Amino acid sequence: MGYLGGFIVTLRQRGEKNRVTTQYSGGRVFRRNKKRAVKMDEKLDKPERMHGRHVLNRYEDGMEKCIGCELCAAVCPAKCIHVRGADNNPTNPTSPGERFGWIYEINYLRCIHCDLCVEACPTEAITETKMFEFSFTNRKDAIYTKDELLVDNSGKPQQLAWEDWREGEDQNTSGWMRATAASGDANFVGVVSWSGELGHGVRPAEDKSE
Repeated sequence: MGYLGGFIVTLRQRGEKNRVTTQYSGGRVFRRNKKRAVKMDEKLDKPERMHGRHVLNRYEDGMEKCIGCELCAAVCPAKCIHVRGADNNPTNPTSPGERFGWIYEINYLRCIHCDLCVEACPTEAITETKMFEFSFTNRKDAIYTKDELLVDNSGKPQQLAWEDWREGEDQNTSGWMRATAASGDANFVGVVSWSGELGHGVRPAEDKSE
């Protein structure tokens, strides 16, 4: 846009409507209510398959879906994922498999939200929410650990202090995975072939009738 465009954006912010263009405001529009003199902060509607902040999912029985296979880290083009697997405790397993994700970290200073990690995951452990408005005051907060990525006991993403969550953004966290692919066989059109999730059960397939 250049220097002239930057000056225009600055002037718009100081104008009567106090409006910031969506190109520079992360999808937000600021409006001033003249009667109450209150600044409103609204987000724009997001696409159905929005690639936002990641979550680590659990099965319906509470077990973790991550098996520590490290495929997500291997496929990541930005090299922002660090995973290390460990053997499950036979008497108290963390996941249904032989191994589980002992360490799971995502560096959001590098992540480009390409969603390749979601597609590579064999157990649908890593998926993405529709929330992408989050900022950090230090580099340590930008590196999300397993404790921060793992869903809570109700199956919902954890909402951290520096994240701007709004109503509905914690829903349909695995919407990208629910796209049905028949692979050329008409007998499998619309057939659900994924596992259930804690707090949600087996999510329905996408409605293509609209």
